[in-house]
Amino acid sequence: MQCRWKCRRRRSASTAAWSTPACAGISRRDIRIVLIEAAERILPGLPERISEATHRLLDQLAIEVRTGAKVNEVTAQGLTLADGSFIASELVVWAAGVKAPDVLRQLDGLEINRINQLVVEPTLQTTRDPNVFAIGDCAACPRPGTSTTVPPRAQAAHQEASHMVRQIERRLRGQPLRPYTYRDFGSLVSLGKWTTVGNLMGFLLGRGIFVEGVFAQIMYRSLRLLHERAINGTPRAVLAVLARALAHRTGPQVKLH
Repeated sequence: MQCRWKCRRRRSASTAAWSTPACAGISRRDIRIVLIEAAERILPGLPERISEATHRLLDQLAIEVRTGAKVNEVTAQGLTLADGSFIASELVVWAAGVKAPDVLRQLDGLEINRINQLVVEPTLQTTRDPNVFAIGDCAACPRPGTSTTVPPRAQAAHQEASHMVRQIERRLRGQPLRPYTYRDFGSLVSLGKWTTVGNLMGFLLGRGIFVEGVFAQIMYRSLRLLHERAINGTPRAVLAVLARALAHRTGPQVKLH
């Protein structure tokens, strides 16, 4: 008998601990999953309503969620929290968030932040060399009116890429560059076969619209297809959809994003 586990998490400083028998064909009652989040709520970068809906679903799936908990030590037997409590575990999955490649730290003369991102101006030019542009997860782009930078998300990278193409054209024509402004179109959290929740920014209504269930799942898959089409072109995007359909049984069942 064989036991196989897969988990994929993005952009969340959380830890998941599994306590399971070491064989396949076991009952769900024999599995204990604990999700440990250092922040006061899971998905702290998303609206609170999405966090609450996701938390409720995890509760329904018998997944124990501990927020405001920090891990001090991980051993072969389990992990120790900052409050001194110990959680026995046979498998620990650590998701430490986004960090830019170490190679950016080796670019002589360019300013970087603590997670190796190149610090850029609103025009997406690096602060110490206007001839170098940076976008996506590699860039720490300021957001006017806030103390934070543009979040390292797919929609931000897509917007920055489109903006940078126009700015390079303006520069070649000798025109001044325009600053990039991030527009948040909302967030979606896919929880595998169970459900999808999220919020869509209703610019006409002036407020966010909470979505969940089948409609949210369709939106999530549509957005993913649009991103893949923008990066790889239509033929490859369609092939990727077909490949995922064929490999559905072997893919990760839960993804927080």
